[in-house]
Amino acid sequence: MARDFLAEIVDGRTRRNSRFPHLVAEADARRTVARKLAKLREKKLLSQTVVAARMGTSASVVSKLEAGGDVKVSTLQRYFAAIGEKLAFGP
Repeated sequence: MARDFLAEIVDGRTRRNSRFPHLVAEADARRTVARKLAKLREKKLLSQTVVAARMGTSASVVSKLEAGGDVKVSTLQRYFAAIGEKLAFGP
């Protein structure tokens, strides 16, 4: 049976950097959260352009955030405020 191409890449990178699987998992978690944020924004009928204007930034920053980019907590706080929510951690 042929090996999965992605598995081969992960195996190769892991041999060079043992933390690579952890980095992949972190990126996957960011993308999962990002998709939820985009859905919440869309549910509120807000465009990325409107959210960006409310944040005082460009639409490309909002796009990066919603694509799972590695952003600062302060950027997340401004995003949540722009969509009328509050960022909270914990129970």
